Amino acid sequence: MKSIMRHPVLSLLVGIATGILIFAARAQAPAEFATAVPLHDKGISTYYVRGSIDGLGDVEFLVDTGAGHTTINEETLTILKERQLASYSRDLTGILADGSRMRVPVYHIASIELGGCQLQNIEAAVFPGRTRFLLGMNALKQAAPFAFVTEPKPQLALSNCRMASK
Repeated sequence: MKSIMRHPVLSLLVGIATGILIFAARAQAPAEFATAVPLHDKGISTYYVRGSIDGLGDVEFLVDTGAGHTTINEETLTILKERQLASYSRDLTGILADGSRMRVPVYHIASIELGGCQLQNIEAAVFPGRTRFLLGMNALKQAAPFAFVTEPKPQLALSNCRMASK
């Protein structure tokens, strides 16, 4: 079998295709992601991002691209309901990381802010007690396309953001 590089036409086509891909990647990356939010590695490759929930204030979310929904806890829900910033949507049976199932209520929360990027009308599954907050795919999709960058500087790169008012 002859090498591709011995065929001048194939070699040229491979070179052109590679050049186009490199040019396209360089052309899109800077403009595509308007907001970069620092990620914090708390060990065992779990990354957290600082943000805020309207009506609650500053929080820290575990970024979980394996979670379909963003999550809050019952304590947070109580505060948001008192301030009329959460409304019941439906119940959801979720599959947890260990494979078990749990039925949880889902509420619409007014907004989440991440590094100036405001995500609105987010569905959040409510977990018992004082469990940690998860930033799931339903919220991340509002800022798509997005990138989860670990090197050289961990960050969550977001697009299509509605900028939060200061």
